[in-house]
Amino acid sequence: MTETPDGSGHSRTVEVERKYDVDVATPLPQWQGLPGVDAVSDAEVRELDARYLDTADAALSRAGVALRRRTGGPDAGWHIKGPREGDGRLEIGWSLGEDESVPDAVMETLSRWTRDELIPLARIENSRTAYLLTGPEGVVAEFVDDHVRATDLRQGVRREWREWELELGPAAPADEAGREELFAAAERAIFAAGGREAASGSKLARALGF
Repeated sequence: MTETPDGSGHSRTVEVERKYDVDVATPLPQWQGLPGVDAVSDAEVRELDARYLDTADAALSRAGVALRRRTGGPDAGWHIKGPREGDGRLEIGWSLGEDESVPDAVMETLSRWTRDELIPLARIENSRTAYLLTGPEGVVAEFVDDHVRATDLRQGVRREWREWELELGPAAPADEAGREELFAAAERAIFAAGGREAASGSKLARALGF
C-alpha cells in the first residue's frame, strides 16, 4: 500500500491485496517463514460501518467503481475505489465531513463516470481484527480477519460471512517477483489453516449477491 496526501484535502492509496474465504471456526494462520517478516503485532479490533451508493442504473458498479462512506477504523471517511488492475486498486479518500451528504469534491471526482443522482445501495458492517506483519524496515503486510454483516438495501436481503484479507504494506517488496514470493508464502499458511481463494472479488459484490 502506498498513500499520497496531495494537499487537496484527499489521499490516494494503491491497495495491493488478496481476499480469502474462511469458515466461521477456521483458526488463524501461523506466519512462520514469511520472507521479510519477523514479528506479528497484537490484535487490533475495529468496528466498521460502511454505506455504499450508486445510481439507479448502477453506473458506478458497471464501471468497476465503488463509492462508500465508512465510519470506524483508522481510515474513516468517504472513499472511491477505482477499477481493479490485477491485485491492485486505486482508492481515493476524503474526511467524513459534518453530515452524510456526498461532498462536492467527491461528486466532482465521480463525474468521470456519472453525474446522475446517487441512492443507497448497500450497508456493510464489519467486525474486523487486524494484525501487522512487520520486518526490519516496517510493515510488510496487514492481515485482517473480517466477520461481515451486509444488507442489500435495494432488495432487502441480508448476508453474513467471514473472510480474510492480506494487504501489502510500505515495507513489502517493490518488485513483482518479490511480491509474488511473499503472497505465495502467505497463501501456504492461509490454505494450511483452511482458507480458500475468495469466490467474490469485493465485499460489495458479495453483499449484492455476486
